[in-house]
Amino acid sequence: MRGRYRWRQLHSIKELRTNPNSYPSKKTLTQRRHNDKPRPVGDSDIKQWNMAISYYMRNSQLDSALHFFNLMPRRSSVSYNAMISGYLMNGRFDLARNLFDEMPERDLVSWNVMISGCVRNNNLAAARELFEEMPERDVVSWNAMLSGYAQNGCIDEARKIFDRMPCKNSISWNALLATYVHNGRMEEACRLFESKLDWDLVSWNCLMGGFVKKKMLVDARRVFDRIPFRDKISWNTIITGYAQNGEIEEARRLFNESPVRDVFTWTAMVSGFVQNGLVDEARETFEQMPQKNAVSWNAMIAGYVQCKRMDMARKLFDKMPFRDVTTWNTMITGYAQSGEIAHARDFFDRMPRHDPVSWAAMIAGYAQSGYSEEALRLFVDMKRDGERLNRSSFACALSTCAHIAALELGMQLHGRLVKAGYESGSFVGNALLLMYCKCGGIEEACSAFEEIMEKDIVSWNTMIAGYARHGFGKEALKIFESMKAAGVKPNDTTMVGVLSACSHAGLVDRGMEYFYSMNQDYGITANSRHYTCMVDLLGRAGRLDEAQKLIRNMPFEPDAATWGALLGASRIHGNTKLAEMAAELIFEMEPENAGMYVLLSNLYAASGRWADVSKMRLKMRDTGVKKVPGCSWLEVQNKIHTFSVGDSCHPDRDKIYAYLEELDLKMKREGYVSSIKLILHDVDEEEKEHMLKYHSEKLAVAYGILSIPAGRPIRVMKNLRVCEDCHNAIKYISKIVGRLIILRDSNRFHHFREGSCSCGDYW
Repeated sequence: MRGRYRWRQLHSIKELRTNPNSYPSKKTLTQRRHNDKPRPVGDSDIKQWNMAISYYMRNSQLDSALHFFNLMPRRSSVSYNAMISGYLMNGRFDLARNLFDEMPERDLVSWNVMISGCVRNNNLAAARELFEEMPERDVVSWNAMLSGYAQNGCIDEARKIFDRMPCKNSISWNALLATYVHNGRMEEACRLFESKLDWDLVSWNCLMGGFVKKKMLVDARRVFDRIPFRDKISWNTIITGYAQNGEIEEARRLFNESPVRDVFTWTAMVSGFVQNGLVDEARETFEQMPQKNAVSWNAMIAGYVQCKRMDMARKLFDKMPFRDVTTWNTMITGYAQSGEIAHARDFFDRMPRHDPVSWAAMIAGYAQSGYSEEALRLFVDMKRDGERLNRSSFACALSTCAHIAALELGMQLHGRLVKAGYESGSFVGNALLLMYCKCGGIEEACSAFEEIMEKDIVSWNTMIAGYARHGFGKEALKIFESMKAAGVKPNDTTMVGVLSACSHAGLVDRGMEYFYSMNQDYGITANSRHYTCMVDLLGRAGRLDEAQKLIRNMPFEPDAATWGALLGASRIHGNTKLAEMAAELIFEMEPENAGMYVLLSNLYAASGRWADVSKMRLKMRDTGVKKVPGCSWLEVQNKIHTFSVGDSCHPDRDKIYAYLEELDLKMKREGYVSSIKLILHDVDEEEKEHMLKYHSEKLAVAYGILSIPAGRPIRVMKNLRVCEDCHNAIKYISKIVGRLIILRDSNRFHHFREGSCSCGDYW
């Protein structure tokens, strides 16, 4: 009879699952309750109700579960626990906690379930409160709290719980060991490990894996040699450790000794060869593999991609029997990094499914290849497709905005970042910070800097360099002092920013003090970039003899950038002889450096040495050097408008030229005089003045005044250094129109306001 009843019970539950309507109706239950001869509900009946509740909860049918819970003629603690577990399983912590508080009687399982739910919801305070209220605890209760602290990085709290435990099981020991290992606290992990003898194999592998992750291979090998019985994971971990850290021969020897090899063992060797640049050895191992999975194929394809052997990567890709999204992404990244953007786009369009990595790789490819507008267009398409924007996508898009100075679009991205919750992290935060700095929004950059919760060295360096490029040297040095006060140690890039800030602001004595003390104060040895900053600092200040002496005393040969700094300073101060000497040395190192030819030509033209200007032109022609055409651009309503000298292509050209003529008359009434000495052509003064009037930056500024509403800054970018005449003219324009004009040239930012520039005419 008992067997037949059990069969009917199981059959009943099966029927209820397939046909939920077969559960007792409310009417039936009411009739049962008011029967002339009521009978108590047996445990087997309650069990069926509980199983029904669990079934509905597993299928996320919370309302149905609650409906049957409410209809139950009698409930046990199991009924409540099933409901609480179900709510927690479906992310309804609030409902679980309410029901827990309403329970007439709680058993140990109820407390443990609720504590585990608090832990999963990262509410450790609530978990600890419940834990302390428990009338009794078992090892499950203690382990729940231990795991909660461990998962949230509260290592010391986890240890306190561990030490208080009256009884520990293997889960307790393994949880604490894993906590130490995953947080890199290997000394404490070792002490814990040595305090117990009967560790299981999982624990041995965990400890060894921790040493491998920290690149402590001697310690990892010591653990490996002590393991009483090794499995595949043991061998794979140690082989991978040696392979990834450049000890490929030892990895190969262990691979040959390994008594058991699975696809992961073979793949570890393939990956090891790839990471050590031995792609042919990787291919030989790959061909010997008895079986391959997607990871094996991807590792081999990645090896060819890293070596820029895209033809071999493509052949392997075509042979691959099963491709996953990683395979496609690897090929897209490879083609993009090789400059074959058309092939990358072909793969992107053909892949069955995109993920955030695919989009980010393609956006980065366009940006790195100079197709900034395509990169931003793809970013917009990514959002339109409903793809979740990840950190890499945002960083690539922000980098592209920085490159083309698309501030308005960058600010829109900032808004999306805030909604996505990424703005406080250093990775995206630094990209946002760099975008604002390069787009001329130094105040916005300062705000973005403050929003970064955990600033890293890149954050501080970006802000220092940003202030330096904008000519706010004193502000840059304040950030530097704050950085040191925050306990962040400066690196060589930091000091380049600091010295550059001193150079742009004319703080010669401060700059020299930093330069000569950085080795003693911060352990930083001066490199060529630091010396170039110092030559620029001294040269701009007119201390050309000191700049030359510094170059002669450099512990290594000066490079073209260092001589270029001296050449630039010589041009500023009209020292033609010194400029010629520096230029000749630069031409030997970089014969195709068009910028240096132009600088020297400018100096000759300013001195009226037209024969030498002609010689420079002939020299450029004979060496095949072409002057980079100057252009300026600005962003208006998310569109980039580009201008070249004497531009006649812009649709509003007539309006722009008419307005420039009007401005020219107003400027002359204020005292403006054209710097005609800067024209590198031996023509009459009237023609020179006409040639200066329509430089690209003046056209861009005029269009900005006409198109951008009053009260908003006009931000113009130029690919070359701004000329002296344009610099002088824009000062006058800023006073006449009462607008803030921010100009970024190839060297720095200029903030023009009320007839003066932030550089103090020192650039």
